[in-house]
Amino acid sequence: MNKFSTMISLLAVAIAVPAIAQTVSDNDMPSSGLAIPKDGKVFGAANPNVYRPSATVNGEIITATDIEHRMALIRIANSDMELPADEVQRLRQQVFSNLIDEKLQIQEARASDISIDENLVNEQFARLATRFRMAPDKFSEYLQSRGSSAESVKQQIRGEVAWDRLLSRNIQSTTNVSTEEVTSEANRMNDAKGQNEFHLGEIYLAATPENAQTVLQTARQIMESLQKGGSFAAYARQYSQASTAVVGGDLGWVKSGQLPASMADAANQMQPGQLVGPVEVPGGISIMLMIDRRQVLTADIRDAVLSLKQISLEFPAGTTESRATTLASQFAEATRAIAGCGAADDVAAKLGASIVSRDNIAMRALPPPLQATLQELQIGQTTQPFGSVSEGISVLVLCGRDLPNSATAPDLQEIENRLLEGKVNKRAQRYLRDLRRDAVIEYSE
Repeated sequence: MNKFSTMISLLAVAIAVPAIAQTVSDNDMPSSGLAIPKDGKVFGAANPNVYRPSATVNGEIITATDIEHRMALIRIANSDMELPADEVQRLRQQVFSNLIDEKLQIQEARASDISIDENLVNEQFARLATRFRMAPDKFSEYLQSRGSSAESVKQQIRGEVAWDRLLSRNIQSTTNVSTEEVTSEANRMNDAKGQNEFHLGEIYLAATPENAQTVLQTARQIMESLQKGGSFAAYARQYSQASTAVVGGDLGWVKSGQLPASMADAANQMQPGQLVGPVEVPGGISIMLMIDRRQVLTADIRDAVLSLKQISLEFPAGTTESRATTLASQFAEATRAIAGCGAADDVAAKLGASIVSRDNIAMRALPPPLQATLQELQIGQTTQPFGSVSEGISVLVLCGRDLPNSATAPDLQEIENRLLEGKVNKRAQRYLRDLRRDAVIEYSE
């Protein structure tokens, strides 16, 4: 694990979500290409969303127990946040859809002679257990006590590994970005030089006049959980009804003109790391996270490259919150007296702490609160302590800071990587769509 990583999500449950749903007039409706009469009548029981408790996917069974085990994982990830009954039902439908996709991905990997090493699955399960400060066997017992199971988590890991390897073999290896595409994007960035850009995350909840108050209450509950430390990406995957939900709500870099007016107004006032919402937008409500902001091709101190030393002290197993606070205070007092990076090793040794040196650290790669601190520090000074009971406590010592030039040119390699990632994601979506289209799925009554 990277010692400089200070924010770790405990459990991100990936759930497929529908595309963005907004109210449009009849004139705005796109043509489906299907022979559907405008005023056609539905014959028979008009209840297409009846929940089926189980299904077989190309002959392999998904049981009601599988679904409830995944629902339990969502409750664990969301600290047992209470949801309205209709939201619970919607999530159960999404979990079901996700399990179907997972089956298809594993089946496709098997058909492509891609095997999933169970040792790798067990290693990832053990790594997740350590984030809960448990041994794997104790973590298995914990999951069972909460209505889930170790096998449910491991099956999700298998699906993720299978899909990653399928994409690597069948899509990434055959996807390219041309020089002309890179040049065109670089020219666009040059034309936009100096304009504000925002790297935003969004959780979008569709709303109608009839359910607006219920949706607003759900948004407020999500905001409350996020403010308590919930993973934005995990909540976006679970709740957002925008197409970006599959990538944790990440909108990428956007300009004000690309956003609804209410979101643009909010974005212009937000700082990196800030969370805002609920925000009314056309067709619903959004929760916004400012991941980062910049001016196109304009230097920023946060583009600086740093040399750092990190001094870390792990707390003994079983340390209580109050004891951790006391130890953190003592640690802060001892590290505050560090006089330059040359003295950091001696201080770490006296504290029984570990020390790691790293060069060429991009300031933007650090959490926003640390970025703000490091902007103000002089060489040889330390940050305020940061950490948690489970992760221990750390400080960073600033050993060097290379400031950016007054202006920057487009990074052609970065542009190529970004365009390539976008192409791969689009092809991956088509790949999964084709698997769904060709699948034989039988639902139980």
